[in-house]
Amino acid sequence: MQKRKLGNSNLEVSALGLGCMGLSHGYGPATDTSQAIALIRAAVDQGVTFFDTAEVYGPYLNEEVVGEALAPVRDKVVIATKFGFTFGDDNKQQILNSRPEHIRQAVEGSLRRLKTDVIDLLYQHRVDPNVPIEDVAGTVQTLIAEGKVKHFGLSEAGAQTIRRAHAVQPVTALQSEYSLWWREPEQEILPTLKELCIGFVPFSPLGKGFLTGAIKAGTTFGSDDFRSIVPRFAPEAIQANQILVDVLDQIATDKGVTPAQIALAWLLAQHPWIVPIPGTTKLHRLQENLDAVQIDLSSADLKKIAQALAAIEIQGDRYPAALQARVGK
Repeated sequence: MQKRKLGNSNLEVSALGLGCMGLSHGYGPATDTSQAIALIRAAVDQGVTFFDTAEVYGPYLNEEVVGEALAPVRDKVVIATKFGFTFGDDNKQQILNSRPEHIRQAVEGSLRRLKTDVIDLLYQHRVDPNVPIEDVAGTVQTLIAEGKVKHFGLSEAGAQTIRRAHAVQPVTALQSEYSLWWREPEQEILPTLKELCIGFVPFSPLGKGFLTGAIKAGTTFGSDDFRSIVPRFAPEAIQANQILVDVLDQIATDKGVTPAQIALAWLLAQHPWIVPIPGTTKLHRLQENLDAVQIDLSSADLKKIAQALAAIEIQGDRYPAALQARVGK
């Protein structure tokens, strides 16, 4: 497995990480714990050293699974987790909360569930408009000084917030959505990260499964699947966006690989400080994703993809309005 560094922090991780959320949150019933642990350990065996979780996934369940899975190899891996919410009485309502005292409380819980004494990379999950980002960065700075956290990250933050946070405590990585069908970060975020030497960790690099080609017209999602409320996965949007998968499929066929592998290789080719974190619950998909690291897209390949993308207008918002309001702040 190739390695990459996130920005100028010297935090070295595998070129592809594993997004663990889907093992217990967001895409239907949680995976059986033993199966989830087996998949995470299979990733370790394949050279993955970067694992992403959050207290909100479950809530709490995902951190427990990741902690148990990685305990035997804790000194060989990098664990990223996130704070930023409190939960309603039913543990389903998500309320933004990045008050300093809550950050400390969240970190203690994460340390316990992850069975570790230090969090390698701690992200603010979403910007809290009620708490100055300087206060958030300062709190994490103190946690770093105390040895409970190694690196500070942000998720879905806007460029000015990134700059303000970075001025207090250097930001090692930004985690936001980025893929062949969500390229908004190219406008302002990627130039900002390049200027400040901050790494980028794209989540949903396979478009929440769409770029694999497995989702077709007529595909439906259960009420416990996040995609059931995403406009981009409405039946008419799926049908309209199939043209993107058709293009990927053609390019993949020409190179003897899969559309998912092209989508991941494209991300890896954008910048050397980008580390995507595709998630999966299936061992064969894990192997397929990791093999994408070996695909070298030539300048001609990238030009072909760019020309094809320029002719496609993706249909449907990536989030429902209430969730979209939380990002880019």
